[in-house]
Amino acid sequence: MTASMHPAPAPTAVVADDERLMRDQIVARLKEAWPELLIVGEASNGREAIDLVRSLDPDIVFLDISMPGTDGIEAATALAGQAHVVFVTAHDEYAIRAFEQGAVDYVLKPADPARLALTCQRLRERLTQAPDPMHDLLAQLSQRLGATGLEPREYLRWVQASVGATLRMIPTSEILFFRAEDKYTRVQTQRFEALIRKPIKELIDELDPKEFWQIHRSTVVRVDAVEQVSRNLRGNQVVHVKGSDEKLEVSRSFNHLFKQM
Repeated sequence: MTASMHPAPAPTAVVADDERLMRDQIVARLKEAWPELLIVGEASNGREAIDLVRSLDPDIVFLDISMPGTDGIEAATALAGQAHVVFVTAHDEYAIRAFEQGAVDYVLKPADPARLALTCQRLRERLTQAPDPMHDLLAQLSQRLGATGLEPREYLRWVQASVGATLRMIPTSEILFFRAEDKYTRVQTQRFEALIRKPIKELIDELDPKEFWQIHRSTVVRVDAVEQVSRNLRGNQVVHVKGSDEKLEVSRSFNHLFKQM
C-alpha cells in the first residue's frame, strides 16, 4: 500500500519597514526571487512586527533596522528563535549589531535583485534543514530563564575586512580560505582578496569546524571550496581550491584530514 504524499506547506514571511514604498519594493522583489513565498503580513514598526510574528507564526521576518519606537534590533531580540530573521536596511554600519542577533542574512536597501535571490536561497536551505531537538530545547530554556550561557554557540557568519580603502562585510560562505601574511590575515574569495588583523589562532576558534579546517599553522580553508588534494615534489599534500589558482600546502600535523591521500 502506497502512503499518501502531501506537498510541503508554502513558506511564509512578514515584512516590516516604516516606509510604505520601500516595503512595497521588498515585497515585489521577494515575489520575483521566490514566487512560492507567501507574505502573510506587513508592519510599519518593530512593535507591529513582534505582534504579527507572534500571531501569524511565519517562517521568516524581514526587518528594517531603523524604525520609530521599537527598532529592528529590539524586535529581533524579542522574537529570538520564533522566526528566521533577515535585516533589510539602508545603513550598513548596523551590520555587526545585526548579526549579533543571529540574523540569517543582511540586505542593503534598495534591495538588489541578485543579492535578494542569494538571501532567498540561504533561507530555503535553512528551512529544509532537519530541526535539532537540542537546539530547540536550549532556545526554549534561554527564553524562559534568560540563561544566555545555555545558548548554542554562534560561529562567525560575516567578516569585516579591508579591501583597499574600503571596509566590507564578507559572508563566510563566500570565503575560500584565510592565510596569515605578515601582520595581517588574507581573506580570499573568488572575486577579490581582503585583509583583517585577527590572527589565525584566534580566527579558528570563531569559525564553524564543520565549515572550515585548519590545514597549516598559517592557513584555514573552507571545506566545500576544496576541489582536490594532490602531492608536490616533496611529497607534501597540497589543497587546490575552487575559483583560485593558489595551491595551499598541508602541514604534517594536519595530514589526517585527507586520509585517502
